[in-house]
Amino acid sequence: MEPRGTKRGAEKIVVAESRNKLPRLAPSLPTDPALYSGPFPFYRRPSELGRFSLDAQRQYHGDARALRYYSPPPTNGPGPDFDLRDGYPDRYQPRDEEVREGLDHLLRWLLEHRGQLEGGPGWLAGAVVTWRGHLTKLLTTPYERQEGWQLAASRFLGTLYLSEVETPAARAQRLARPPLLRELMYMGYKFEQYMCADKPGGSPDPSGEVNTNVAFCSVLRSRLGSHPLLFSGEVDCTDPQAPSTQPPTCYVELKTSKEMHSPGQWKSFYRHKLLKWWAQSFLPGVPSVVAGFRNPEGFVCSLKTFPTMEMFEYVRNDRDGWNPSVCMNFCAAFLSFAQNTVVQDDPRLVHLFSWEPGGPVTVSVHRDAPYAFLPMWYMEAMTQDLPSPPKTPSPNY
Repeated sequence: MEPRGTKRGAEKIVVAESRNKLPRLAPSLPTDPALYSGPFPFYRRPSELGRFSLDAQRQYHGDARALRYYSPPPTNGPGPDFDLRDGYPDRYQPRDEEVREGLDHLLRWLLEHRGQLEGGPGWLAGAVVTWRGHLTKLLTTPYERQEGWQLAASRFLGTLYLSEVETPAARAQRLARPPLLRELMYMGYKFEQYMCADKPGGSPDPSGEVNTNVAFCSVLRSRLGSHPLLFSGEVDCTDPQAPSTQPPTCYVELKTSKEMHSPGQWKSFYRHKLLKWWAQSFLPGVPSVVAGFRNPEGFVCSLKTFPTMEMFEYVRNDRDGWNPSVCMNFCAAFLSFAQNTVVQDDPRLVHLFSWEPGGPVTVSVHRDAPYAFLPMWYMEAMTQDLPSPPKTPSPNY
């Protein structure tokens, strides 16, 4: 199958180039794991720069009000008996997925704290700014067999911004999401409600509403190879009993998975699900994932902790397993590819990186709508160095 965005897209670009003087198309980037099997690249230990919260109405607050506290059931008591179906759909307020937020919440934080960044504007000008989830997709790409992705990239005041674009296939899947899958999504959030309290030492209250608008996000700084990174990701909870209360090492990621009963089921789990858990937690430096295993009736009957740095051990001797070095080397190669492709400093110019399983990463070039994603309020404030963004920024492109 021809990778998306090659021939037909290339013809459109050639026509558009003559009118808009768009840059020439870059070559593609291969994704074969064998090409990235070298030594593990340098990755700076992530450090937290700040945090922000989104409330029940999805409004931004530059504080930790949405942070929850890890409060598991006592280890010496009876095992968990969490009904993950409880409250569905009556006490469920899902986020409106039609609203495409882009990088807006992270940009709001960046605008408010740009003056306090170590290294100042010079450091930011050389950095890549994105969401942790976008980097996670890059890490897992060499081993992904089902879902493609698209990342829009623009350079503004030196900084390279990466923002995911929903692929037509992903949109079609989302709009046709079957009821069972919708309920499974709820169950993941419900598990967090059983495992978290609103204050340190408190008890979980699973009787309330599950509102997926609410989020606590950590903003982190790192470096992969030669690429400085500033990224943000949602954090499930912090552990008041952690050996270190220094973020991100006090954070805990919570996951659910179906109960497994055969070696083949465990092998598949280690190859596929654990790869995504590792990538998601390794990037921000979250030390462990606590998994709740649910039975067919939707009850969590057992818990298991997976330390992030030990996850690879489950597939180390599996010929069809994944390798952290491949994931990180591919991510570094993609960042180099993007940095070398997006050379023009113009936020209205968008390079769209597209990938479908089995093919290379390809690039198409666009201007303005629908792909331009840096909002006007952000660009104006950064250019004029205004003191703060509007109270509730609207995605005004």
